[in-house]
Amino acid sequence: MTAFWTEPDYDDHELVQLVRDPKSGLTAIIALHSTHLGPGAGGTRFWHYPDPRDAMRDALRLSRGMSYKNAMAGLPMGGGKAVILADANRTKTPDMLAAFGDAVEALGGRYVTAEDVGISEADMVAVAGRTDYVSGLPVEGDDAAGGDPGPFTAMGIYHGIKAAVQHKLGKDSLDGVHVAIQGTGSVGGGVARLLSRDGAKLTLADIHEDRAAALAEELDGETVGHDAIMSVACDVFSPNALGAILDDAGIARLEAPIVAGGANNQLARAHHGKQLAERGILYAPDYVINAGGIISVTLEYLCRHKGEPCDINEVRKRIAQIPGRLEEIWCESDDSGVSSDVVADRMAQKLIGR
Repeated sequence: MTAFWTEPDYDDHELVQLVRDPKSGLTAIIALHSTHLGPGAGGTRFWHYPDPRDAMRDALRLSRGMSYKNAMAGLPMGGGKAVILADANRTKTPDMLAAFGDAVEALGGRYVTAEDVGISEADMVAVAGRTDYVSGLPVEGDDAAGGDPGPFTAMGIYHGIKAAVQHKLGKDSLDGVHVAIQGTGSVGGGVARLLSRDGAKLTLADIHEDRAAALAEELDGETVGHDAIMSVACDVFSPNALGAILDDAGIARLEAPIVAGGANNQLARAHHGKQLAERGILYAPDYVINAGGIISVTLEYLCRHKGEPCDINEVRKRIAQIPGRLEEIWCESDDSGVSSDVVADRMAQKLIGR
C-alpha cells in the first residue's frame, strides 16, 4: 500500500489510520477528513479489494464525501469513513467486529460509525458491544428513528429524482417517467418501490440478476444485464450500486438527460462532472441526494446520547429538505455555467472552512 498522502484523493485529511489485528484477521482503514463541524461520521464498508490501494482510495474519497454530505445536510458532524478489507470469501467473524469496535473506541469519539456496503444492523450491534460511538442500531416502534439507514437514503433519492424531473423535464408527476436503476439492494430497491407507486416505468439491473428479476416481477418492471443498464434510453439514470461509474466510457454510454442516484463517488474524477454538463445531462451531486441515511443515523446518535427518543417525523422533515438544496445547486449552475458538482463542492467547502 503506497503512502496515503501521495494518493490523488488525499485532501489534507485529519487522520488516516491503518488498523491491524492479526488474531482476528482484521485489516481496516479509518479515515477522518474533517471534524470542523463535529465528530467524523460515516459508515463502515466491508469489501474485498484485490488491490489494497483501492481500499485506501475508497477510504479517502468516501470520508471526504461524508464531510461534504454532513455539511450540506446541516448536520453537526464532520466526515469520516472506514473500510474493512475482506478476504476473497468475505469472511466476517465476531472477533473481527469486536476488534474493529475497539479501534473505533480508541479514537475517543472523533469517529462515529454506522452501516455501509457489506455491514448489517446485526454487525453494528456487535460493534456497539465495544464502543458507544456507533449508530444505525435497531429501534422499537414505528415512530422512532434508527436502524438500517437504507430506507431513509432511498426516501431522499426519491424526493431528489422528483425534483430533477421537474427541473429538467418540467414534469410535476413521475407517472410514465422512465427510470433505469442500477443496483436493487436496500437503497436501489427502496427507490424502485417508491417510484413505482407514482407510476414510473422501471428498468432494473443488478450484479445479482435474480434479485433484479424478483423486484421487476413485483413492480411490473423490466430488467437488463448489469453491464447494459447505463446504455438504456430513459428519462433518469439512477446509480445505486458502487461508485466511479461516471468515467469517460460510462458518460459516453448514457442515454438519459438526468443522473440521480444514491451511489457514493459516482464521478470517477473531478472533470467528469463537466463532461456531464457539456452533454446537457442534469447531475444530482451524490452526497446531496443520498443524505437521507446519514440524517437518520445522526439524529438517532444525537438523541440516544442525550437520552431522548428520536422522532421519525423529524428525520422525514429533514430529508424533505433535500430537493430544495438540489434546486439551489442547479439554479446556481444554470446561472453561472459551472457544473453542479463544482457548485456543490464549493458550498460544502465553505461550510467546513476549507
